[in-house]
Formats: sequence, structure tokens, C-alpha cells
Amino acid sequence: MNDYGTTSGATPVEERLRAALAARAHAVGPAGLRPLSPPAGPVRSRRTLVRRAVVGGMALAAVAALVFLTLAFLTARDGHPAPTPPARAPHPSSGAPSPAPSPAVPSPVTPTPTPRAARP
Repeated sequence: MNDYGTTSGATPVEERLRAALAARAHAVGPAGLRPLSPPAGPVRSRRTLVRRAVVGGMALAAVAALVFLTLAFLTARDGHPAPTPPARAPHPSSGAPSPAPSPAVPSPVTPTPTPRAARP
């Protein structure tokens, strides 16, 4: 037996296989090879290509119509577009209310009668 790593000679089976493969390789010559030819596969007709293009275009149109109708339905539920929310929530003003501005010209002071005043 021949183990890996040993330098012993080949076995009789190996020698016979090498001789058979060499004889087969020498038997093949240019006359035994077939000539080159392009691969023969199924040829697609023009009708098939047109049909695929039409079906693809119809599918694309259906998707576009679905998107358009969905957006139209969402914006026109009540006849008005949906209101947009404010950018930020309103906050009440912090601090006391400002006093009313005083007039530039002072108003004449009229005395008001007090209930304790004596009546003539």
C-alpha cells in the first residue's frame, strides 16, 4: 500500500490507469472533434417580447393609479384637505398681564360726591 508522504513507487493499478488514460489521449485527434457551432437555445419571438412589455406597462399603470386614488381619497374625505397640526403646541404666556396704556393727555378730575357729605 502507498501512504501519503512516502516516496515508494506507484502500485500496479495506478500504472495501468495512467497507461489507459495516455492511450485514450493519444487516440483523440483533430479529425475526431466536432466543429464549433453557436449554442442552439430557444429563440424568443417578437410577439413574446411585446407581450411582456405590455403586461409590465399595465402593471406599472395600475400601481400608479392605486397611489393616486389613495392620496385623493385621503385628502378629500370631507371635501376639504386635512388640517395640518401646528409646528409646536401653544403655551400660555407666563407673567402678569400688561396694564392698559395711559392716555397722553390727563383727563380732568371731577369730584364725586361721597355719601357722607352733607346735602344742603
